[in-house]
Amino acid sequence: MQVIVSRNVNDALILGLKAVSEEGMLRDSRNGPVRVFESPVTTVYERPDERVVFFPERDANPFFHFMEGLWMIAGRNDVEWISRFNASIANYSDDCVTFHGAYGYRWRKHFGMDQLDIIAELLRQNPDDRRIVLQMWDPKVDLARGGKDFPCNTAVKFRIVDGRLDMTVENRSNDMIWGAYGANAVHFSMLQEYMAAKIGVRLGHYWQVSTNFHSYVNTLEKHKDLINLEPTSPYHYGVEPFPMVNVDIRTWEEDLEVFMAAGDQIMGYRDSFFKKVAVPMLKAHNFYKEKKYAGAINVLENECVAADWSRAAVEWIQRRMK
Repeated sequence: MQVIVSRNVNDALILGLKAVSEEGMLRDSRNGPVRVFESPVTTVYERPDERVVFFPERDANPFFHFMEGLWMIAGRNDVEWISRFNASIANYSDDCVTFHGAYGYRWRKHFGMDQLDIIAELLRQNPDDRRIVLQMWDPKVDLARGGKDFPCNTAVKFRIVDGRLDMTVENRSNDMIWGAYGANAVHFSMLQEYMAAKIGVRLGHYWQVSTNFHSYVNTLEKHKDLINLEPTSPYHYGVEPFPMVNVDIRTWEEDLEVFMAAGDQIMGYRDSFFKKVAVPMLKAHNFYKEKKYAGAINVLENECVAADWSRAAVEWIQRRMK
């Protein structure tokens, strides 16, 4: 098994590009030629909260990544709310109304229980519990099903080691650039940080185990300039993540519920994450949608206290201004 050990997702992207370019086998797929590892690949994130992808070549949409992470933790599966931040995501729904394989919905509603609540309670009661599995794959509705909307990540294992919450995510088929070192690194590290706060422990390591780990040849070509770089990012030079949870977890969850319903239309948030990160990100995105780019950048630079999200969002908008 190939193991890619990284400080954060930016380092992993460079290391992964080098590895798949040198060791990936060229294969055909239904979406064109790919380079794929012959065996599963494990990526280790030593600092999973350093989750924002900065490389302009990757051009990750920070608004979409950020909002989708909250949409998942809220247990949603509707196309309407999340497509505000990325209209093309509706193309991945079979009916353009809901997502069959939505992770957050499967975490909190699909199986008739809130798995996150149950897992947090079990680990609070017994930090040494080794039976903690968050399930996303449902053979009753996923095996032999037609359509295009399936969970790629199938299960999450949590364990507490030395007072820290470690997490292992299992993935059946992982696009290295768009999935693993993009959306997956953001969303699952947000889940991990939320769960650590919910349980009352510190954040640990994050392992992503990908059975089919691949990158499409045309996408690799667009990122070839990154292959010869040394692992680096603004996180190496003083940019620090802003904590997601700064109040008791019930208050945070109430803020999340209000944010999903009212966004920046109210001012009564109690956690600074919502007041000083989520609301400014939403306000900036609203300005961006109206093509008021200067207004968007002003909000990000003067109201958003998360230096990583603010920087990535400003640079993303500036690339579109050009």
